[in-house]
Amino acid sequence: MIVINQLKTELTWNGKKKTLADMLDDIEALKVKAAKVLNIPVAEIAKVEILKHSIDARRKPQIFQVYSLGVTLQKLSEEKIVKKCKNPNILMNDMVTYQFPETGSKTLAHRPVVVGMGPAGLFCGYMLAIHGYQPILLERGFDVEQRSKDVEAFWNGGTLNPESNVQFGEGGAGTFSDGKLNTLVKDKFGRNKEVLRIFVEMGAPKEILYDSKPHIGTDVLKNVVANMREEIIKYGGEVRFGSKVTGIEIQNDMVCGVEVNGEYKLETNQVVLAIGHSARDTFEYLHKIQLPMAAKAFAVGMRVEHPQSMINDRMYGAEHGAELPAAPYKVTAKTSSGRGVYSFCMCPGGYVVNASSEEGRTAVNGMSYSDRASHNANSAIIVAVTSEDYGCEGPLAGMEFQRRLEEKAFSLGKGKIPTQYYEDYVKSNDSTGLVDYNSPCIKGGYFWTNLRGLLPSECEEAFIEGMSHFDKVIPGFAAKDAILSGVESRTSSPIRIHRDETLQSPAVRGLYPCGEGAGYAGGITSAAMDGILVAEQIAKTASEH
Repeated sequence: MIVINQLKTELTWNGKKKTLADMLDDIEALKVKAAKVLNIPVAEIAKVEILKHSIDARRKPQIFQVYSLGVTLQKLSEEKIVKKCKNPNILMNDMVTYQFPETGSKTLAHRPVVVGMGPAGLFCGYMLAIHGYQPILLERGFDVEQRSKDVEAFWNGGTLNPESNVQFGEGGAGTFSDGKLNTLVKDKFGRNKEVLRIFVEMGAPKEILYDSKPHIGTDVLKNVVANMREEIIKYGGEVRFGSKVTGIEIQNDMVCGVEVNGEYKLETNQVVLAIGHSARDTFEYLHKIQLPMAAKAFAVGMRVEHPQSMINDRMYGAEHGAELPAAPYKVTAKTSSGRGVYSFCMCPGGYVVNASSEEGRTAVNGMSYSDRASHNANSAIIVAVTSEDYGCEGPLAGMEFQRRLEEKAFSLGKGKIPTQYYEDYVKSNDSTGLVDYNSPCIKGGYFWTNLRGLLPSECEEAFIEGMSHFDKVIPGFAAKDAILSGVESRTSSPIRIHRDETLQSPAVRGLYPCGEGAGYAGGITSAAMDGILVAEQIAKTASEH
């Protein structure tokens, strides 16, 4: 197959708001364009497929679609055509097709146990199941159907369930997010594309296979997660909800079982720790048994909301901003103090959500439905922090730092999400909900207050400096009615659980720290890829027995 990169077509208008499907050119039209670029007859093209699609608005009001196309020819030599073109954007396909490793006899003394059903645990369990290993998946929270009811009840004024919330339950924290699937992880082995392929097979839209910024949306992601669970069960896996691992059995520096809910034990020699970044009680237990781990750097800040119409105008131009899908953005800055400030988990047409998982502590996150149709965009604007900021030492120092921030947020918001207009934040004045200002898009109760003092002073200064910088990039970003909500503290795990080249703990053989909670991923796709990687390692271990 020949790959044609950077093939541009001007986006035309038909008087209606465009979806991604509306924007894609007809395949027959793309055949004509591909034939012209390759200087061959259209009839010589057997097949054209879209490998990647993006929008280029740098020359607004002209808007371009940018494609990478895969082209298969009828009879002509593809290698000769590529050489003849002498164009760096035309090359032979070098994409890798994912292959699960050969696993020999696949004999294990006991069924592997996967702890946690976020993206890492879910994909690890899925791969183990479809390749015959009959894993047991343990999830402290509940299935996505019950979990959704619990979360909605909490957002509507009910009591927080510490075991069933935005952080805990089937699908992990990513289930209540924008469902973004882009990642910066290099994909030499095809795991990234395999994750996307499985998502589509489980019910996600096929556009995620080629969209340059793929996302699913929380409403669709819930169905995908449930379908993956059913596939795991279909292939002989077992899923147990309401099952928290309260102990790990170790003999001669090897895993021999796990304790569940303090009630019963499962014998196993392979335990995948895909516990997520908010399993603080589990982190405390692991520290108590002296599992090698360390505090790591992460970032904290606020959710910031702007009118989506303003973001569309800035990204696409006023002429067509209202006609295109809700626009994303990405901003970064290095402040005068040397701290990095950047946007994280940007949610076009989304909602700020109460993402708390511990009583007396408030954390926020961002979420979008698949249509991205709310009137506000939001993203976390976060400031990098390191062990020097934590105020204590040891592997759990970053976690305790998070907790202190969340306790302040809970107090400021009187148990609800504390919010403030940016103008008042800069001036350190209390905010009240003003009728002529932008209104929040928030899931859960919120309370207008003064957020100054929530973050450490050095972080506050960096946050304000960063906002001023971003206002030059996206005019209006630091507008007086931009809405801040706090605290965004769960950006990534504050801990790294050490593992060696075999992906096992150097101190406990058969124990596989995995995914974002263990410090080896940052987002849905990278966590899923890490889960696949660990499943591969367990399969290799099985083939050696």
